[in-house]
Amino acid sequence: MSQQPPDRSTPSPPVRPDASMSLLNNVMDHSLDDGYAEASARRRADGSAGLPRTLKSKLGLAAGLVVAALVVTLGAAEARVSAPVVAKEREELIDRIDAETRAADTLESDVDKLRSDVSERQRKALEQHGGDQGELVALLSGATPVQGPGVKLVVDDAKNTDQGGGGPRESSGFADTGRVRDRDMQRVVNGLWESGAEAIAINGQRLTALSAIRAAGDAILVDNRPLVPPYTVLAVGDGKNLAAAFRDSADGQYLNALKESFDIRTSLSDQAEVRLPAAPSLIVRTAEPKAAGSDAAESGKGTS
Repeated sequence: MSQQPPDRSTPSPPVRPDASMSLLNNVMDHSLDDGYAEASARRRADGSAGLPRTLKSKLGLAAGLVVAALVVTLGAAEARVSAPVVAKEREELIDRIDAETRAADTLESDVDKLRSDVSERQRKALEQHGGDQGELVALLSGATPVQGPGVKLVVDDAKNTDQGGGGPRESSGFADTGRVRDRDMQRVVNGLWESGAEAIAINGQRLTALSAIRAAGDAILVDNRPLVPPYTVLAVGDGKNLAAAFRDSADGQYLNALKESFDIRTSLSDQAEVRLPAAPSLIVRTAEPKAAGSDAAESGKGTS
């Protein structure tokens, strides 16, 4: 007769939700490695765990703590002592900088005064030793301010300075842009001189026969002083005739071509009166004729 399987009244335990995470559970339940756990248990059994029990060990621990506290205390004390020294040195350095700055400002002021005095003496010398043409020499050298009828010429960069195309700049090696260049202003000034101008100034900077118009990057320099557009050129002379002569000159046509090709903005008008300042610094050179029997190689040299 077959036997019936025994009836199990106790149900099987439910499956844990984290049964698939056995590795993670093992790590969480046994965070300490078995070897370290055994060593810790052995030390506890031997009585060597925890604070030192012998007098020698306690003295050694106390000595170590005292040394550590001493080092920290000395460091803090040194920091407190050195802080005022550093602050004092910083204040002394600031005082030295202020003193040197004041000294430099004083020297710069003295240089400006000496420069003004030298210029004034040069102007007086030109007026006294110019003979019958003293006024003309002072005018041509820019030694005195002048006023009278003349023209006003304003030259400015184009609104769009990235324009391209052909034009009168190609033969001079300029980029085809709408920016005013130093050579443009050179031609403008030379054209005004040729048209009969007696005195010229650009943006308040008086020009003489020895003035130089150069470029430094995109900036235009007049006697090493930078100018900012728009460039206002004032020229003393017969206003209407001077304006007409400049328009008809080759340099006037060049300026008109720049306006048409690159949209450089220009305006020319005659003025009833313009005022020009004296040149900030003077360089006067005179030439003296040599005797008839002097060396030919020396005949072309002058004195300054």
